[in-house]
Amino acid sequence: MDKKKPKPEFGLLIDYEYCTGCHTCEVACAQEFTHKPGIRGIKVFEVEQTLPNGKEYLTYFPFPTESCILCPHLTKEGFEPACVKHCMAACMQFGRVEDLAKEIGRKPRMVLWVPR
Repeated sequence: MDKKKPKPEFGLLIDYEYCTGCHTCEVACAQEFTHKPGIRGIKVFEVEQTLPNGKEYLTYFPFPTESCILCPHLTKEGFEPACVKHCMAACMQFGRVEDLAKEIGRKPRMVLWVPR
């Protein structure tokens, strides 16, 4: 008989509209954990586009990977995960999934990430 995994209680709400691409979340994660080379808990993707007016547009997408465990050693003590604490653009929030889900839709470029 398979036991069902409990639903994740916490997650990250990421507002892509305000990410500046500073990569501080990646650095903070790397300093908290000693992942093998090439393994990251969060990765910032850079996407370049040419707009209809011919101007170049660069946007950033911080994306938690399957290695992200939301820094339980910090969150159990009441602190935020390292990526959230050090995000210079304050575009990430940590909290209960049901609370963060209420924020979705208030802005056009938000995503709720929940670890599995």
